Amino acid sequence: MGVVVPLALAQAQAPVRPSEKDIAEGRALYNRSCTVCHGLDGAAGDRGPALAGLRRFLRSSEQDLLEAIRDGLAGTEMPPSGLPVADIGKIVAYIRSLRASAYDRFVKGDAARGEKIFWGAGRCGECHTIGGRGGLVGPDLSDAGGRRTWSALREALTRPKPHLPRGYQPVRIVTGDGRPLAGILKNEDNFSLQLLSSDGKLHLLERQQLREIVYQKESLMPSDYDKRLEPGELEDLLAFLSRQAARRIRGAPRRERTP
Repeated sequence: MGVVVPLALAQAQAPVRPSEKDIAEGRALYNRSCTVCHGLDGAAGDRGPALAGLRRFLRSSEQDLLEAIRDGLAGTEMPPSGLPVADIGKIVAYIRSLRASAYDRFVKGDAARGEKIFWGAGRCGECHTIGGRGGLVGPDLSDAGGRRTWSALREALTRPKPHLPRGYQPVRIVTGDGRPLAGILKNEDNFSLQLLSSDGKLHLLERQQLREIVYQKESLMPSDYDKRLEPGELEDLLAFLSRQAARRIRGAPRRERTP
């Protein structure tokens, strides 16, 4: 697996089901050969666009990417690479890995152990739902692997959120009779607000009957799972999350992937 062979008429072909080694070699080749125009690791560069992410790209198939790298793009600043066919194939494998959802790429870790961490030590299920099970305060993660890249999933677990997502503003409230409430602000206007508390209950409250409202600046989502969990446990949790692709799994057998 992972061997690059030329097609007829000298057409290059990317690795079939590229291994982690193929992708790592493609990353090194990309960063060495393509970053005069494009940014490191697929980011935007001075003269070339970003190549990573789940947005729609004009050229996304293996063959389109292979031909663009091999031949360049007429009428643009993209020149022919002059690289060997095998190296082009590995660069394509790397670029496609940047664009792949977590479900579509090879990931380390044991998903079965990750599931136990999700519902156990990680306490993820207290806020998040998967397959109709779990808490309601956080986003439903039933399709997390199909909608997000592996990098995005890891960043969600290990990096502080610079901006609070809409619909997930944490608030602390003290009612007129001194009762404290905490949770997520779902809706508000000048006269009332809706609070989804951590126990999953929706509270409809009138502002004039509240003693205190505190809008918190930090997300309720922890951003230090790389410290809370051992490295292997974090990999297992990411493996479990990457397998959550409800829209793809529904009605279709899961295709086995080989490293």
